[in-house]
Amino acid sequence: MIEVGNVSFIKHIGDLLFDFLFPPRCPACGAYVERRGGWCPACLSAALRVRRLPLAAEHTDVLSGAWAFGLYHGVLRELLLPLKFKKRRDGLSAIHSFLSAADEVLPRAGWMPGIVVPVPLFAEKEKERGGNQTEMIFREWLTAQGWTWRNALVRTRATAPQYGLSATQRVENIKGAFSLTDDSYKEEVAGKSVLLVDDIFTTGATIAECARVLRKAGAAEVVAWTLASDRQ
Repeated sequence: MIEVGNVSFIKHIGDLLFDFLFPPRCPACGAYVERRGGWCPACLSAALRVRRLPLAAEHTDVLSGAWAFGLYHGVLRELLLPLKFKKRRDGLSAIHSFLSAADEVLPRAGWMPGIVVPVPLFAEKEKERGGNQTEMIFREWLTAQGWTWRNALVRTRATAPQYGLSATQRVENIKGAFSLTDDSYKEEVAGKSVLLVDDIFTTGATIAECARVLRKAGAAEVVAWTLASDRQ
């Protein structure tokens, strides 16, 4: 009979055996790397593009700024699509390693850990996907740094997929689709700087609509962080 105290040792041996049989590889080029989820330096450098994103004039009244950590079209897209649409979690370790690398060059500009709110999915879609991919990407990383994770927003209706829509159509599609989960969150966000997180930034329509709800609830400012975007 195996004692409980030996479980971690047995798991360690199992991990070593798995790595021996299936060595960890860079998610972009397939080169061997030291640990699972790791990247080779060249591919990490190519994908990592921490930058402040340009905002449409109509979004600057609710968003104080928006940042992306990497380029969407490329390896990040290949990691995100299976996570979102095929319930595959095997790319998460590479995404989390990517976030750690981004953290080293992300300008904090005085931002300290506070309240972080994810862009929500409609309940049926979240159930279909097995969870909110934004939460899977960001929650562990941010809470480890002291951020308070709050699912303060809810999507009140199903919306059409944003991809394939024009900028104007995106705004109309998402308009009025979010609200506070309940009124208790007003006290949590009132007068606070709130960090809003999402997986992808395209035109900013979805993030701006979420920010508008938070600002209406009394948030002093809202800043958005996204894993990936092709905007420069």
